[in-house]
Amino acid sequence: MRERTRMSRASASLRAAMATPRPMNAKRAAAIWLGLALAAVAVLGASLVLGSVPLAPSRVLAALVPTHTFGGTGSDDLAGEIVRTLRLPRALAGFACGALLALAGALLQVLLRNPLAEPYVLGVSGGAATFALVAMIAGGAWWLVDASAFAGAFVSILLVLGLARRELWRGEPQDTSPRLLLTGAVIAAGWGALITLLLNLAPDSRLRGMLFWLTGDLNGGALPWTALMALVLVLLAIVPAAPRLNVLLRGDAAAQALGVAVMPLRLRVYLVASLAAAAAVTTAGTIGFVGLVVPHMLRLAFGNDQRMLLPAAALGGGVAVMGADLIARTVIAPAQLPVGVITSLVGVPVFLWMLLKRRR
Repeated sequence: MRERTRMSRASASLRAAMATPRPMNAKRAAAIWLGLALAAVAVLGASLVLGSVPLAPSRVLAALVPTHTFGGTGSDDLAGEIVRTLRLPRALAGFACGALLALAGALLQVLLRNPLAEPYVLGVSGGAATFALVAMIAGGAWWLVDASAFAGAFVSILLVLGLARRELWRGEPQDTSPRLLLTGAVIAAGWGALITLLLNLAPDSRLRGMLFWLTGDLNGGALPWTALMALVLVLLAIVPAAPRLNVLLRGDAAAQALGVAVMPLRLRVYLVASLAAAAAVTTAGTIGFVGLVVPHMLRLAFGNDQRMLLPAAALGGGVAVMGADLIARTVIAPAQLPVGVITSLVGVPVFLWMLLKRRR
């Protein structure tokens, strides 16, 4: 009996050791970031070469770095127009949106201590979609649709911030994350009802464009600089706080006992995650599953150290959306699919596989 007990304890210890991620150090984190960065460069190159009009890599290089060596024929002018005006801005917008969504998902999963938290769980996308659809029905220009989407996301952020201010602004011994999650879920449900109403009231001539935007559309990503600037600001705002996020994962009481100012940190995480999701939705509409699947994949592969995970999530999310956009542009070329359809079709089986793997 004692021998069986010792064997059972040894087996449990072995399983616990296997489940514990390897300790993270600077060298290993740098290797992870380098691998993801190389993958991003490879997908970016494929996005510039492939499409309804395939281009040779030499012509793409000539379009990016014009020199007298490549000549100035009409075909080269066409290649330059395709690469510089269409494919490069769209690929950069996809990378920025994917990075913002993955970062927002990773941050909200820490804030809510809920593995199912994702960038749209607090109603940011619902507010953006509602205001954007109103602008589309009114026949507004693309910049007005983008401005309306950001305004709607900001209104949703303020609503949740006001209704859940106690949960965000005070660090309590008990876990207040469920109340914050419920508040965001109710706000999201209200926006969803308004979106359904607007779709029923919309004229048929505008309905297809509205549905395309709701499922993720990078056709309007010709000016990706706003999303790229938002990505840089988000990284600068949250990466220095990564060590404190590791402590916050233990709970508010433990974090306070270890000297972490819980109240400002929770508010900072919420605002940064919400603004990241708002910038992504404003640029590309609602692209699903990126903020949910990418952080989980990286945790399963490399561990849950936020110092490594946050930059890795940005790189991994960018690769995911760029790859999904490449598939959406080429699978039925010259027609295009919404990017959000591709991310959902790929994200569902991948997430189910991760759940089964974790269960085993």
